[in-house]
Amino acid sequence: MTIVRPLMLVCFCVTAHVNTAFAGQSCEERLPSPAIIQQALKLGEETRQKLVTSGAEVALIARAGQDLSKYGLRYSHFGFVWRDHPKGAWTVVHELNQCGTTTSDIYDEGLGNFFLDDLWKLEAVILIPNAATQQRLAAMLAQRTHLRFHDGHYNMVAYPFSTKYQNSNQWALEIFAAAEARDAMITSRDQAQQWLKFAGYEPTELKLDTFTRLGARMTKANIAFDDHPGELRWSNRIRTVTVDSVFNFVSKRDPGALRILIGAG
Repeated sequence: MTIVRPLMLVCFCVTAHVNTAFAGQSCEERLPSPAIIQQALKLGEETRQKLVTSGAEVALIARAGQDLSKYGLRYSHFGFVWRDHPKGAWTVVHELNQCGTTTSDIYDEGLGNFFLDDLWKLEAVILIPNAATQQRLAAMLAQRTHLRFHDGHYNMVAYPFSTKYQNSNQWALEIFAAAEARDAMITSRDQAQQWLKFAGYEPTELKLDTFTRLGARMTKANIAFDDHPGELRWSNRIRTVTVDSVFNFVSKRDPGALRILIGAG
């Protein structure tokens, strides 16, 4: 498993290529322009300031990597942002697909890097849960126990209650479940999914007809539908983990969770 250490905002290398792990719009590896770098660093710095002001230790952080407006969705990808010690840099921990493949890895990146991935919109949202959940998330990240929930078999539209595949939002949701659960000890993906069912998590349902599904499956290695229940698939109902569904779930469980928009026009 490849782990990329975080880059500080002040020392991002302008000769770096856009990450070949995927959560943006395209799989082309290219040099980011000075304007894109400046915008990413500006958004990263604004996010850092909001985090510092909030007093948070850990937050959920989402970005608008792809245009999902036709599905009524604004953000496409989320992970965790945390400070591993009082004077440490803020680090984003998230799962990314190896571009155009069926595999993924877990990455540690600085805030500037997180916003440099060919995004559709330069905006973000952070969701800060209660202190107890933050502490448990921080412990998992510090001890690297979040890695045990990673499954490298990537599927962009993975079914939320199946362990056959995993997408980036599903991985992060399962980590959240392990940290949030007070009534069970969660040490596996299957246990996390069972708890999410019990806790009332509701995935986003997409309307995708047979033609669309077949076209996507034939042209994209990282899209599969065979983990979805037949009764849903054959009625063109594809349920998957999205930022919206996760943030709604967290907010319902934790009404005091603080949501902060960053860079949104």
